[in-house]
Amino acid sequence: MTRQIIFGLVLLVTLGIFSYSTGRLLKLLRLTRPFQVSEVGRRISVTLQVAIGQSRMLRFRFTGIMHALVFWGFMVITLGSIEMVLDGLAGSDRIMATTGWLYDIVTASGDIMAYVVLLAIILFLGRRLLIHVKRFSGIEMQPKSKWDALTALAIILMLMVSLIGINLSTLVLHTYDLKGVYPLSKLLLPLLLPPANGSAIVMLYETAWWTHILLIFLFANILPYSKHFHVFTSIPNVFLSRLQPLGYLTNMENVTGEVKMMLYPESVPVDETHAPVLRFGVKDVEDVTWKTYLDSLACTECGRCTSVCPANITGKKLSPRKLFIDLRARMKEKGPSMVKNGSGFDDGKSLVGDYISAEELWACTTCNACARECPVNINQPSLILDMRRFLVMEHAAAPAGLNAMFTNIENNGAPWQFSPEERLKWADDLFLNIR
Repeated sequence: MTRQIIFGLVLLVTLGIFSYSTGRLLKLLRLTRPFQVSEVGRRISVTLQVAIGQSRMLRFRFTGIMHALVFWGFMVITLGSIEMVLDGLAGSDRIMATTGWLYDIVTASGDIMAYVVLLAIILFLGRRLLIHVKRFSGIEMQPKSKWDALTALAIILMLMVSLIGINLSTLVLHTYDLKGVYPLSKLLLPLLLPPANGSAIVMLYETAWWTHILLIFLFANILPYSKHFHVFTSIPNVFLSRLQPLGYLTNMENVTGEVKMMLYPESVPVDETHAPVLRFGVKDVEDVTWKTYLDSLACTECGRCTSVCPANITGKKLSPRKLFIDLRARMKEKGPSMVKNGSGFDDGKSLVGDYISAEELWACTTCNACARECPVNINQPSLILDMRRFLVMEHAAAPAGLNAMFTNIENNGAPWQFSPEERLKWADDLFLNIR
């Protein structure tokens, strides 16, 4: 009973802190613009393919496969973690064992994946510490990002070690009444666990059990303040992916409405003609949709987008990864004050200008290589386009070549510097045989 009370208190504190953290993020999401969700069936298909099937990661022979194995391993191991929570509350042992053959499959796969994930994490740690991976660096990557990654890998490493300790000690303590199947632990038992008396094995089991569950609780409350929050947000973000083809440029609804009102005033409802004027494009965090802010929370900072960006490769300032790191940082800076003082709060700074420069935005070729590579289906060009729209439509701050084109379109109805009357002069000296 004492064990249950202690566990219940720890769980209550964990849930309280996690609720506070997620509530804080929900308040920030409410500061942003709406995003419409449709075609649920198609979204489920994309989620199964990209998030669950890890289709984008599997294109990379080594790191992609290892990352996919870690993801799948966590999916299986999470079932065991749920059982541990139920056992802790009920004071039971292996409460899900009543499911029979299904329990055997879950425990066997969880046991195997514990060793697979352990090996993968060791390789990932060695890669980060011993090998210079270019895409892990950049002007947007602060030292805390490196320590953030190393901390997460270390916690996952300890989670796997403690889980293996639970499985090994279980095999010894329950030789005749074993619940579940642990194939790899049974095979490696003589190598990993030397002979010991019963009290030592019980101590190992209790230490491993409490270490594992406390690390889970700790990790869950670190994640909302870490780039590894994608553990929670990546699957929802993939589900909410943009479904249009790469390269498709969306129209601005407020501009489309103005055009319709001028051309076909009778087709526009009366209440829409008096709608408040919205900002054109994106200037600051309150101008993005909640899905775009979710993109920033789901960004793993892996750098795959930046590593394939032709602008970045040729030495220009643009880094697609930086855009979403900056969006997250700007919301962290301004969001709490907006929650406290209202959405109209202005601190004299903005996302465009103070965090992201016009030079970065105009370096983008909208080739969509970044969006194609992102493992969580973030569409970087959409945000770039919205910030460009703000610069052009509210500040006329476009490159000289574009400004000249805009002027020609306004004056001549075409991008070229010729009046409509002179448009066919090139054909004056041609012999045209028209029958």
